[in-house]
Amino acid sequence: MTGPAPVVGDGTTARTRARSRWRRARWPLAVVGVILLTALLAALPEPRTSSTPLAPDNPQGIGARAVAQVLGRQGVTIDYVRTTASATAHATAGTTLLVTSDYLLGPDQIDRLAQTGADLVLLAPGYLLDAVTDAATTSWAPDAVSTAPRTPQCADPDAQAAGTMSGTADGFEALGPSATVCFPAATEQRSNGAYLVVEGTRRITAFADASVVSNDRITDDGNAALVLRALGRHEHLTWYVPSLADTGSDTMTGPSLTDLLPPVAPVLALELLLIAVVAGVWRARRLGRVVTEPLPVTVRSAETTRGRGRLYRRSRSYGHAAAALRAGAATRAAARVGLPRTAGAPAVIDALARATGRPSNEVAALLYGPPPTDDVGLAQLARRLDELESEVHRS
Repeated sequence: MTGPAPVVGDGTTARTRARSRWRRARWPLAVVGVILLTALLAALPEPRTSSTPLAPDNPQGIGARAVAQVLGRQGVTIDYVRTTASATAHATAGTTLLVTSDYLLGPDQIDRLAQTGADLVLLAPGYLLDAVTDAATTSWAPDAVSTAPRTPQCADPDAQAAGTMSGTADGFEALGPSATVCFPAATEQRSNGAYLVVEGTRRITAFADASVVSNDRITDDGNAALVLRALGRHEHLTWYVPSLADTGSDTMTGPSLTDLLPPVAPVLALELLLIAVVAGVWRARRLGRVVTEPLPVTVRSAETTRGRGRLYRRSRSYGHAAAALRAGAATRAAARVGLPRTAGAPAVIDALARATGRPSNEVAALLYGPPPTDDVGLAQLARRLDELESEVHRS
């Protein structure tokens, strides 16, 4: 039978001293463990991915990683850039410059892109097409909307090799002999189509529907053959996805502050944030419960919507207002018929046409047609969208 634990001169035992040391050392040990675990995870290779639409590192349905990986296997070097300065620095003669959209670009940015010597591939272009060539122009035909596969009906070798292409609307019209327009709507013969090639000092290729490059639709019909031929003509491809952060005002082409930081910097920042959260939780337990009090002013969410509407009206931004109305109506109606948020335009058009009994081209023109040009047109569009939603809810 063992006796009681021996007591030393200060009145403690080995057990009490060990317990006290553990209480003092457990938090430092926990922090050291988190640091070591984070350092281990940082040392492991991780895939570079994003959620940016049509980005070459986005594996989601709206991304374009599949095209980028195939081009990489074919020996094409891809420079993924988010600023106009970087795009113009990489886009030299004998290379290809892909611009995924131009609605975020200002006049100065459009002029700088138009002055590059690289071959251009434009997705759903607007002002940028008019800036780079006068041999063709955009020419939308809402009544020609069709999701049926299209045939080339032109002599372009890339279009002939693709055979067919899936599209939603015509978008280009040739104005000169150097321009070739392919893949018109299957419903009727038209002078405009969904694919454009302009030959000259440099080759300009344009797709009316940007989603043909996406992971969801690249395998439809002959989309893959057409896109890979357009983007793989040269060994170097500059993949430009414009961003809101790029104003085009800076002319610096050197490394930024983020480029000078070591690769482990984001991990260390996350680690410091985690330590701060743990310390906050630890101290909050000692300070007691958080006491709430009513705010002196309550702002209703509807006021934000009204304010945005007044800004659109004051600046006569009918296109932005119409896009917001159409996006909201399409999202709500698609959710009503059971479509996921990632559903593409053809799926939404077909589902709403079945639910309402309307023709597909009428639904497509309502949701994806040209923007109104005045207050009357915007009000009429809002009323027609409300009628469409009402019919979907009654179905």
